[in-house]
This record gives sequence, C-alpha cells and structure tokens, in this order.
Amino acid sequence: MKKLLLPAAIGMILLFALLLNACNSTKIISSWADAQGTIEKSNKVLVIALMGAKDRNLKENVENITVQNLKAHGINAGSALAEYGPKAFEGLNEAEALKKIRNKGYDGTFTIALLDKTKQKKYNPGSVGMWPGPYRFWGYYHSMYGRIYEPGYYSVTNKFILEANFYSLNTEKLIYSVQTKSLDPSSPRALATDFNKRLFDDMISKGVIK
Repeated sequence: MKKLLLPAAIGMILLFALLLNACNSTKIISSWADAQGTIEKSNKVLVIALMGAKDRNLKENVENITVQNLKAHGINAGSALAEYGPKAFEGLNEAEALKKIRNKGYDGTFTIALLDKTKQKKYNPGSVGMWPGPYRFWGYYHSMYGRIYEPGYYSVTNKFILEANFYSLNTEKLIYSVQTKSLDPSSPRALATDFNKRLFDDMISKGVIK
C-alpha cells in the first residue's frame, strides 16, 4: 500500500511545483543599484504608479501592494493615488511638485511605470509529425492527416513591461532601478503581487533594503 502512495505523492509535489512556477510569470530584464544607496527605515517613501486611466485597477494594486511590502520591511510609505488623487501633479513644475511631496514628509519616491502593454497573437498549427524524407506511405499519410484534419488555433499572450525607480529626494539621486517582463497575469492584482515579489527579492539581494 505504501509503495502505491509514494509515486502518487511525488507526482502531486511535482505538479504543485509546476503550477507554482507557472504562476510566477514575472521575470527581471535588468536591474541596477547604487552601491552606496539604501532605503532606510527612517525614510518616508511615496509610491507613484505611472499608468493611464485604462489601467486604473493595476495602478491601485501596484501602489497598494508596494506600500504594504515597504511597511512590512519597516519603511514608512504612502500611495500617491490615495494621498493626492489621480491628477496630483498635473500642471505643476518640478519645484511645485517636489514641494507638494515634501510638505507631506516624504523624502523618497518610488515610481513604477507601465512602459509597454501588448497582445501577441500566435498561430499554432495542427499536430503535424515531421518525418524524415523521402516519405514512405504511412509517414506521408500521417503527416498530411495531421495537417488537414487537426486544424491549428490562435493563442494570445499579454505582455507587460514595468519599470521601477527609487529616488532619494535628499540627495536627488537615483538609488535603484529595475525592469521586469510579465506574461499572461491572471488579474491586475496577480500582476502587482508577482511584480512585487521579484522587486523586493532583487532589492534585498542587492542590499537596497537591509
């Protein structure tokens, strides 16, 4: 009985690992960190998601989840959308915008921009066996049968490119920058969560967050 259960258990573990990996659709394209720069617990960080009105749901999730993660690491943080609304800095020049931010006690900004959002349509041909030529009868028949009787289909992949930059308002320097690519997230919240997982893992590994 135990011999029968063991392979089944291993199979379930492997399946769970595959599903977990499939959920992690975000990969880091590039990242950079100032060797001397860190986000300190004494900082107060304003998280600003730079996304259009059509991506309001993603904007809210990205800001809220990033704020939650910063707070979980002992760093005071706030959402620009919650603090100032969707058009907080519209029509302001640099000095006016920085004054507005500093007046709330913020000394760092975390901008997260949606650089690209595209749909990639791909045609997947029917099941066609590639037999080495010259064909024998069955090889030719099998190949043509797959081509004719098992039609292909189209699949659509949704791709998101996000860029996050942390700036110190005290030194007016860029401290950290990262670009990520996400494929087919199940929802805006899933995209924001997966993005944050990669973001914070990378910041910790580079010493940006202690």
